Amino acid sequence: MSRRGVGSILDFASLKQGLPAITPAFGAALAESVAVCLDEQGHQSGVSLKLLGDSSGTFLLLYSEVTEQMRRCWNDREYATEQAAYGVALLLIQRLTEFTVIERSRRGTGFDYWLGKVSDVSEQPFQKLSRLEVSGIRQGSEQQIRTRVRMKIRQVQAVNNRLSVYVAVIEFSRPLAWVVRR
Repeated sequence: MSRRGVGSILDFASLKQGLPAITPAFGAALAESVAVCLDEQGHQSGVSLKLLGDSSGTFLLLYSEVTEQMRRCWNDREYATEQAAYGVALLLIQRLTEFTVIERSRRGTGFDYWLGKVSDVSEQPFQKLSRLEVSGIRQGSEQQIRTRVRMKIRQVQAVNNRLSVYVAVIEFSRPLAWVVRR
């Protein structure tokens, strides 16, 4: 994994433009979930995210102000955390690798998204070159984060696939992202 973008900004408003496998509407929802999860942990836009795993560094997180309506909409903490983790991981993968999200995987595959090269985005069909598995933790210890990373690695290795996989565990109280490639 390269160190491209380490020390830069993740602006979640960019998700509202969409990605090859993320519609602008879904991207806007992911951006909202990120804002709600970080706000609930007492953070404000501009908070630093610590990156650990195969790369290390920090990113400044920029997101919109949270309204009471957003809090009510994202009241299911587990669902909000899962969606927010996707939002963070999708932007991180673009910054740390040559990949972008090109397709949602189907349930039961052992991972969340197919990844392809950013340079191939204009090509059809996209090449499924790697996989992404994401997990979110609203508030957890470093031991819980490491345990979740190991669990997700075992999960994706259980699937018989020769393609590489990125595992991203996002924790919101610190905030912290642990990203590894296997």
